[in-house]
Amino acid sequence: MNKIAQRVYDLALPVAEKMGLDIWDVEYVKEAGEWFLRVYIDKLEGGIFISDCESFSREMDPILDEADPIDGSYVFEVSSAGAERQLKRPSDFERFMGSSVEVKLYKAVEGRKSYQGKLAAYEDGKVTLDISGLEMSFEKELVASVRLRVEI
Repeated sequence: MNKIAQRVYDLALPVAEKMGLDIWDVEYVKEAGEWFLRVYIDKLEGGIFISDCESFSREMDPILDEADPIDGSYVFEVSSAGAERQLKRPSDFERFMGSSVEVKLYKAVEGRKSYQGKLAAYEDGKVTLDISGLEMSFEKELVASVRLRVEI
């Protein structure tokens, strides 16, 4: 997390806790020439509704105005972490151990750059999947992203 994202996370955490929400992630990115500040929220029970995003945004607006953590203009967005959210922190992997995930790699392993399976282990960035009973591990340097996968 960059410095701005970390500062906003620190500002947002007490607001989220007061509202019974979790902060899943904060990102500050430039897209198509504009800066975007995105806060992704989550809730253990019942999921996130648009009303949660609206309420959280209304609570955060004056806090961001007062703290002024970003020089210049930006677009502020609040969103659900989503069903197929990216796992980033060790606590994310711990929470979703045994869940279906998709691992995308920087470079092909056995001719593929994408693998799907159940999250079997996570240790110091090394991701292990159970793929139909066969365990396959990927070293941290190879892993571009790990996302939850919704199975239909």
